[in-house]
Amino acid sequence: MTDSAPPVVDARGHRCPVPSLRLRKALTARPGEEHFVLLATDPMARIDVPFLMAELGGRVLEITADGDVLRITVERRAVLTG
Repeated sequence: MTDSAPPVVDARGHRCPVPSLRLRKALTARPGEEHFVLLATDPMARIDVPFLMAELGGRVLEITADGDVLRITVERRAVLTG
């Protein structure tokens, strides 16, 4: 685990399914990273990204909005608690 900022996947201006596809590509290209930030302007990303992360065994940590830009922070794997 590193202290550096997570990679940012910029999908602003693109419609579904591009934001999810770009996030999936980033997850594949950077296997050592656990956290990613997706920037998207398509409101469907609020629905699509949680579905994608559940499918991949990860989770959405946070969704915030600044105007029409969504900032979605995801974690590759859900932390297991006992």
